[in-house]
Amino acid sequence: MTYQPYEGKIIYQKNLTDDLAIFRLEPSDKSKILDFKPGQFVPLGVKIKDKVVYRAYSISSPPEERRYYEFYIRWATKPVLGKITSALFTLKKNKLIFWRKPAGAFTIEDKKPNGTLDTRQMILVSSGTGIAPFISYILHLRKVGSKRKIVLLHGAKNVAELGYKNILERLASDTRDNWNFTYIPTISRLGHPSSRTWTGHVERVGDMLIDIDNHKSELEKKLGKNITPKNSFFYICGYNNTINRVISFLTPLGFVSNRNERKDGSFDIKFESYGE
Repeated sequence: MTYQPYEGKIIYQKNLTDDLAIFRLEPSDKSKILDFKPGQFVPLGVKIKDKVVYRAYSISSPPEERRYYEFYIRWATKPVLGKITSALFTLKKNKLIFWRKPAGAFTIEDKKPNGTLDTRQMILVSSGTGIAPFISYILHLRKVGSKRKIVLLHGAKNVAELGYKNILERLASDTRDNWNFTYIPTISRLGHPSSRTWTGHVERVGDMLIDIDNHKSELEKKLGKNITPKNSFFYICGYNNTINRVISFLTPLGFVSNRNERKDGSFDIKFESYGE
């Protein structure tokens, strides 16, 4: 299926590191952006040798933000230099960028197959830039006044790569209107200058689900209760090895992914891979 391309401009770029940044894309005619659901992506295109090349990037802004789309993007340099990300990170001011209609099915499951509201706590597990769709989830759920318990785990190499950390810490301390959000960041390397004063978790994000004490994982100890398919729904986004590791811990507990749903159509894990 071919989608109608649109034109836009990058109006904002915040570099967190040399190869990690937050971008905002505004339609060239300054019209409102197209509607989307939290968790969807936008194909971004840049002209390379007289041909527009596209790649999909998850939207990190909430659908209530009508002026622009926001993205959390890493400059791909290994195993080969990424053409799209190289163009984005070196884009000259006011140069046109192309985009297509938002799409994707990695959206929030509000209801169970029987039509009843799903009130289980949402546990969002992300690695690297896999946090992007979850930022859209969280900002949207806060905006609409969700009372559902939300837990975000984000794994990064170092503190500098804990994108959106300040925003998430503010949201975690906000308890107005029965808002219930827990933010659990973790890094895998202490040697980076940004991590020198870090006193939080130091482990890969998937390892927070390993049984370590009385058959309780680090996550369960943090939440103060056991995790079961009856009380929790998992969303996972990031590299394949992170997804596979998390699912391997959850499967023995009775969790089922959307790729292997039960006969009644129910599942307790939804995931999206960022490759690698």
